[in-house]
Parts: sequence; C-alpha cells; structure tokens
Amino acid sequence: MPSVSVLIPSYNHLRFLPACLESVWGQTFSDYEIVVVDDGSADGSVEYLRACGDRIRLSEQENQGTYATLNRCAREAKGDYLAILNSDDLWMPNKLAAQVAILNSKPEVGLVHTGGIFVDSEGRETKENPFGFAWPSTESGRVLEAMILHNHVVASSVLLRRDAFEREGGFDERLYGSGDWDMWLRVSKHWEFAYVAERLTGYRIHEEMASAKKQPVVLDEILIRTERIHACEDELLRLAADQTRMMRALAHSWACLGTEYAQLGRTADARRAYFESVKRNPLRLKSWVRMVIGL
Repeated sequence: MPSVSVLIPSYNHLRFLPACLESVWGQTFSDYEIVVVDDGSADGSVEYLRACGDRIRLSEQENQGTYATLNRCAREAKGDYLAILNSDDLWMPNKLAAQVAILNSKPEVGLVHTGGIFVDSEGRETKENPFGFAWPSTESGRVLEAMILHNHVVASSVLLRRDAFEREGGFDERLYGSGDWDMWLRVSKHWEFAYVAERLTGYRIHEEMASAKKQPVVLDEILIRTERIHACEDELLRLAADQTRMMRALAHSWACLGTEYAQLGRTADARRAYFESVKRNPLRLKSWVRMVIGL
C-alpha cells in the first residue's frame, strides 16, 4: 500500500496536465500513487490521461464539480496520507518528502501545507496573484482562530491525514469554490497544522480559474460563515486556547459576513451582521461605522 495518494481532480486542463503530472513523477519521495478522476472534460484530457497507462489510476465521470470529484478521488485512494493537486498546478521535487517527514514524526499534526509561487499559463513565476496579498500561510500549531478569519491554506500545497479527512466526512459538495477552506476549518478544530515555508507548490493563474467567478464564491463564504462558524460559536469558544482571541476572530467573521451580504444587496442582513460583530468586539471601529453610517 502506498503511503501517499496524490488526488488530482481533472477538468479541461489538457494544456496543463503534462506539467502537473511531471511534477509528481519528479518527486524525490517515491512511495505514492496518483489517483485521477476526470470530471467530464471535453478538451482531450481523458485521451491524454488514458495514454499515461499504469503510471496513474484513472476514473471518469460526468461533470459533478470539484468537491464531488475530490471526494471520489479520496474514496478510491489507498494511502494513509492524501495530497491534493489541482490539475493546473504543480509541485517542486522535494514537496512530498518534506511533508511526509512531518506527518511521520508528529502524530498531533493533521495537515501540512507549504509555501509556494504563482505561475502563469506558461509555467513562469509571476508576481500577480488571485488573493490580493502574498502567498497565504499559518504558524504551525493550533490555527483554529486563524482559519475562522479566512482561508490561509492553498489546496495544492496540502498533505492531509486520511483519518482527519474521514472524520470530517469529506468535502461539502454544495460548495462551488471554497470547499477547501471549509475542510481546513473543520480539520483545524481537532488537529494541529504544520507549515513548511519553503516554496514547494506552484499555483497557476489563468483565465479559467474558478476563483475568478465572484458571486458563487461569495455565496460559499456566506454558507461557511453561517453554518460552520456562527452556528457553532459555543463549540468554538470551548475549543479556543484563548477566548479573547476567539471572540475577536468571531467579530471579524461577522464583519466579513456583513460585507458579503452587502455585496449581494442584502442590506438588512448586512447591518445585522455588523451588529453581531460589535457585540463580540465593541472596539471594532469598522463594524460600528458600517452599521451606523452606512455599508
């Protein structure tokens, strides 16, 4: 049985698949399998993947979306550790070796992610990025409060214990583009995270990126904040190492929710969210301003 299952959800990325797979085949760590599920590609991806033969384990399905595809990858995987690699991204050669060493030596760690670079459609490093800020990272350790603020983990940089994944029941298939944040948030309630600062993952920026579609992502974030965070505040406060820090994180999350409602024109919901924000942190001036003066 392989130690690591590399999960690749494939959808219409024929021009990027060779570099993606070559970056796995070039790993210094060799005890892995590659599990690819093609999600109804129509660009020749399936024919290319079939030609890879037994270097990968390929399944095909009609289009179901990213998180249904990742869940199927995980069901078919055999490894104790699950590595996610989107079919337009790539890895540096030492990526798996660095992460496996941490999971093997630290049973309290459920997820390891890495630093990385942004690359363009030709694979060249670029200073542009889809986040509006530098490559996201977290300190190693308990990161629940940080994960409540926003997603600090790039999916293709992750190596995750199967036990942690299965405890959470897989990815939420209702979500369009934020199911990874939802998963990391749930995992962070029970496990420590580890961060390898070395730039070991390449995140590709191109015109077809799902994260460029704004409204579905806003709806995702509203669902996550309402169901995973604010419906569970009592639990989150019990789990918090520092309740003051947790209350600040919850206040921030309510403010984010207010902004997301405002983007959809839901003014009454937005004002209510800002009110909940200042209840949890009366010193949060921005929430007061948006609640009292305007959105």
